[in-house]
This record gives sequence, C-alpha cells and structure tokens, in this order.
Amino acid sequence: MIIQCTKKLLDQLKKKPEMVEEEDPLISWHANFLTLNRRKTVVLVNDKNRYTIVLHGLKAKDFKNMDKIILQSIRNTFEHECIRNDVIKQFIHSSNTIAYTKTKNKKLVARMNKACETLYFFGRMLDPNTIYQPDLSLEISRDLVGDGKNDYFHPNEEMYKDLEKFTAFTGTSILQTKAIEMMITLRLENFKVYRKLIVPMHFTFHQLHKAIQTAFGWQNSHLHEFYIFDSKKSNQPFLPNHPAYDGERYKPIINLVCNEEAFSYGDDAIPMKMDDTIKLSEYMPAKATYIYDFGDDWIHDIEVERVMEDYDRNTPICLEGEGNTPPEDVGGEIGYENFLEIMADENHPDHKHMRSWSSGQLHQNFDIEMVNRMLKYM
Repeated sequence: MIIQCTKKLLDQLKKKPEMVEEEDPLISWHANFLTLNRRKTVVLVNDKNRYTIVLHGLKAKDFKNMDKIILQSIRNTFEHECIRNDVIKQFIHSSNTIAYTKTKNKKLVARMNKACETLYFFGRMLDPNTIYQPDLSLEISRDLVGDGKNDYFHPNEEMYKDLEKFTAFTGTSILQTKAIEMMITLRLENFKVYRKLIVPMHFTFHQLHKAIQTAFGWQNSHLHEFYIFDSKKSNQPFLPNHPAYDGERYKPIINLVCNEEAFSYGDDAIPMKMDDTIKLSEYMPAKATYIYDFGDDWIHDIEVERVMEDYDRNTPICLEGEGNTPPEDVGGEIGYENFLEIMADENHPDHKHMRSWSSGQLHQNFDIEMVNRMLKYM
C-alpha cells in the first residue's frame, strides 16, 4: 500500500519520502494532515474511488505506529460499512506493507483537498473519544462527488464495486449484516397507516428515528422518544394518558429520548437514555413504540416480524406500506379528519387556504420508490 503524503504529514511522521513503483490505485491513498478542534487529524482519500477515511486526535506515539493505525482504520470503517469479513481480510492482506511517499498527482491532490473541505462541513460528527472515525468516514464517503466531466458518483458505492473486482468476489453482495424486519403502524382509530422496514441491527435508535421519519414522510421538526417494553405484561398498567400506555399492559423497561432536557422531567420509574447511544441490537427484537411530536402525539407501534442474519445491504429498505401520513401540525387525528374534509370539498371556504398550507407542510402521498431512494443514503 502507498500513502502519498503532503509535506505537513511527512513532517509529522518524521519520514523521508520513499521511492516506489506505481501501485494499483485501489491500494493507494493520498493523505493530508489537519488540525481540527486543536487536535491532530489525518485524512486518507483513495486514489481509485475517492473513498475517505478520517483519523482524529492523533498523538506523537500514534504517528510512530501509523502502519497499524491505518490498517486498523480501514478494517474498522469497512466493518462499519457491513462489508463481509472475508473481503476485508483479503484487502488488508494485500496492503500489509505500507510505503510513504510524497504527493505527485495534482488531480488527486485536488480531490483530497475537496474531501478535507467536506470534513469541515461534517466536523460536528467528530468523536473526541477515539482516533478512529468510522461514522464520519462513512458520511463523507456517501457525499456526491464529480469527476470533472459532468458525471457524479458516491465514493462508497464505487468502493463496493472495486472491492468486488479486486477480491474476485463471486457472491451476490459484498455487504452482509444482521437486521430486523419490523412493522411500524401509526396508531390511529379511523385510518390505516403503516410501513414495513428492514433496518440493520447495528443502527442506533436515533438512526431508526431518521428511517421512520423518511418512511412516513415526517419532516423531523419536533421532538421524539422511544419506549421499549418487557416481554411480560404488568399487573399495574399505565393510565391511557401516559405516553408509555400501549393498551396491552406491557411494562416499559427503558425510555430513549432525543434531548438531554428530557432527563429533568422524566418518569423516575422508567430508566432513560439518549437514543443516539443505544443500538437496536441491545434491545431488539422487542415490542416498542415511537412517539413523534409531543403536541399532536403521533404514536407508532413497532413489532419485529423476523431477525435476518444475512441482510445484504447496510441501509434500511421499505418493503411495503399503506396510507398517507397526516401533515405536520395538523392537530392530531381530529385535526387530520377536519383537514381531509376540507381538502375533499373544493367549495369549502377554507379549501384554498388549506391546500396552500398543506403544500407548505410538504404533505405528499406515500411513494415507496421515493422513500427507498432516500433511505439508501442514510
């Protein structure tokens, strides 16, 4: 493997550039050194497909051990992508020997600099607790880039294709992970609205929140929370006005919230955690509810239908669905019924205003193809 370094990075590594022969661009990277949040950062950009890997918070001892750190960063990021372990092993094995040289291709340097600019945009995702940044690396590698010929692509998708060719993979997909198929039903008395999703189990509940928002067409403009329930029914059910009430006397074992302010007014009887710190695999399969907008109180019942051991994607997919989601801020189910009544009557005095209002709320009919296009880039 060749790491083509800027002068700043070579100085940090305390290395003189080596003389090396041309290498397969898939195992050749351009690398830059930056200081972000007063911490030393290295950005690696693949010469073949512009796939990007970020290291952050490096110390002097890390630069002395850069070979192992680079290989481990590749492994961590590929594992986070749900790339099959046998494919990762073959790629790492081919890259065991690392040579450091100076940059020499202006076009590749420009692409590396572009990736560094993108890093500043996604800088809020930097994890200060580890030098490895797989979440941030995936986010940058999913960003749409151009090749200068009015053609655009996603580096992560190109990396998948390149790995298939490089490893001569003969399976159906180089991606494989554990996932859950779930039925998510919006709790309404007079309407049937549901979506059936498959979601990787390494996703956090906050990522599940974003998948639900996408699948139902919500606009993510309000707070939300999850309740996860025990498998046994309780002798002391919650009252119907409690957000954890499910009508079947199941006891909630944890409340996952999206805002730290929730800890100041939560129910002491139910443990509370931030939803972006808990993965689905820690509690699922389990009965759960997702509540969105504490004014309109849109409650979604989540039922796991099966656990999949060999899901061949790393993003969610919507298998089926029925019914349109009510507009944001419509006033609950009663307000939704009133909205539909006005929209159906062109002679109603509020029809024109309501039609304009619903457009401003981005209210649309359920379109499974559009939903899946959006889920693909989560």
